[in-house]
Amino acid sequence: MSHRILLAAITALMITPVHAETITLRVLGQPSGSGLIAQKKEQPFFEKLAATTGLDIKIEYLPVDVAGIPDTDGLRVLKSGLFDIVSLRGPQVSRDEPAMLGLDLVGLNTSYASGRKHIDAFAPFVDERLQSRFNAKLLGVWPAGPQVIFCKPEVKSLADLKGLKVRVGDQSAANFVGKLGATGISMPFGEVQQSLARGVVDCAITGPASANSGGWPEATTTVLPVALQLAVNGYAINTASLKKLTPEQQAKLTAAIGELTTEIWAFSEELYEDAMRCNTGKTPCERGVSYKLTEATPSEADLKAVAAAVGGVSLPIWAKQCNAVAPNCEAVWRATVGSQLGL
Repeated sequence: MSHRILLAAITALMITPVHAETITLRVLGQPSGSGLIAQKKEQPFFEKLAATTGLDIKIEYLPVDVAGIPDTDGLRVLKSGLFDIVSLRGPQVSRDEPAMLGLDLVGLNTSYASGRKHIDAFAPFVDERLQSRFNAKLLGVWPAGPQVIFCKPEVKSLADLKGLKVRVGDQSAANFVGKLGATGISMPFGEVQQSLARGVVDCAITGPASANSGGWPEATTTVLPVALQLAVNGYAINTASLKKLTPEQQAKLTAAIGELTTEIWAFSEELYEDAMRCNTGKTPCERGVSYKLTEATPSEADLKAVAAAVGGVSLPIWAKQCNAVAPNCEAVWRATVGSQLGL
């Protein structure tokens, strides 16, 4: 009888439900000084994620600059598993995965509406690349906003950039300003304001809201609002980290981040319009510091130069780089995005 009792006790222990331990997810966020998208949308979202989704998770959120990690290393961090979720800075991580640039070539996304279509079309290919090379799944893509040009010397058009040093966000932008006779220089966002003030660079490219947050108007005189790119960023999760969650939990997390990216698309557009007013001393200026920059009016030649950049500059150079690591890269881009443009 004692053996039967013992067996019954062991069996009962085996079928007693075990409560899963709370899963900790480390999130590497956007730089702390990069602007209101990180401050008002991203960080609050992750800090409240457990409560809003009901998931049994603990979030540890850390801005990339506070973590002391170069923003160019986002994909490497994901692959290593050092962080579970990374807020990828698209232009910066494109050095490790050129397909990221295909989402936002110079001249491709000159408006939010066109950007949404082009990004949605090519994002599945980028996701495939991240899964195969970096053990990471792409969960969402969003724009920081139209990238425009801030200059210390007064400029009236793109032609005035000739001979100047311009801080750029990625190789596509460097190629474009190079065709204009300027020198493209890459540097972290946090170093740009001082570099403008000291004359290390003459001009710099970013979104108006980020420029306002970074104090760029204090070191510049002019903004030329020619939308070169949308500065695409995204969220990706380490695949091993994702597998720690049940299918139901994965669906909740994916849906929540999808909602966040949708919110950011709308918020980004609001920020762009408000920041352009703030930077140039117009009202209402509701979310930034008011400055007195001169707003140059883009000429027809400027707009044509940007529109022609996709087929004439951005695509040929990028396609060669991307095909070198993914032989079908250009073919997929032309079938998904290029077909919308007649390229």
